[in-house]
Amino acid sequence: MNESDKSELHRREFLKKASIVTLGSLIGSKIVFAESFPKGLIPKALLSGDELFSILGKSGELIVLNDKPINAETPPHLLDPKITPSDVMFVRNNGIPPQKTDASSWTLTIEGESARQTRTYTIAELKLKFKEHTYQLTLECGGNGRSEFNPPAKGNQWTTGAVACCTWTGVRLKDVLNDVGVKSNAVYIGYYGKDTHLSGDPTKVVISRGVPIKKAMEDEALIAWSMNGKEIPFMNGAPLRLVIGGWPASTSGKWLSKIVIRDRYMMVQKWEVSHTECLKTQ
Repeated sequence: MNESDKSELHRREFLKKASIVTLGSLIGSKIVFAESFPKGLIPKALLSGDELFSILGKSGELIVLNDKPINAETPPHLLDPKITPSDVMFVRNNGIPPQKTDASSWTLTIEGESARQTRTYTIAELKLKFKEHTYQLTLECGGNGRSEFNPPAKGNQWTTGAVACCTWTGVRLKDVLNDVGVKSNAVYIGYYGKDTHLSGDPTKVVISRGVPIKKAMEDEALIAWSMNGKEIPFMNGAPLRLVIGGWPASTSGKWLSKIVIRDRYMMVQKWEVSHTECLKTQ
């Protein structure tokens, strides 16, 4: 993003704050939940017709909730098809998407305390070495419906559009894990992607979550390179991502570059101990 665009974003952020205050004064009341709006959220009225906020590979009908990081949900009427079209699948980010995503040079490394060895695969090697599978799996952000919470919760105010049911093609996660070798003390797998922390600090992890090893070994856990029969849209994690059906979409890491096989449950940002303890009982 060039300096001109950055200045425009700052101007829009100022206008957003001013607009909320003005709207409150006009109706003689405080704008409900305004204090819960995440930093970077731009009201839809200020986005109309503004090309600056278009999302690569996505329909202009998506409802933008946040511009830093970019988050957008699907209007309910676009969720009617049995298979959610790729251009209307919701966008959920915690950081800044990677600048380079060349599928021909992309690699995935498997390592960890409970891995019998460290292995690195190219996408071409994954396609050649392992059997390809296609499943229709639902991904849903754990925050879907947050706007309806009472008392209100902080964060992106998702309504009902942070969900999609697409077809995903790739290789089974368990086949790759077994090729590397999984020690008997393995209890968990975690992932790392190529997106960057909002601070721009490359040493900070944007998000790294995962699932118990039992879940990772289910047939429907995929390392995917295709969505609805075509390349995954950039904003949905191309060229490689995890797809873990039946768990919050935060466990299905985008821009996948590394998986660690752990002998312990990972403590991750924004999760409380009680959530991690719950994982142990699944």
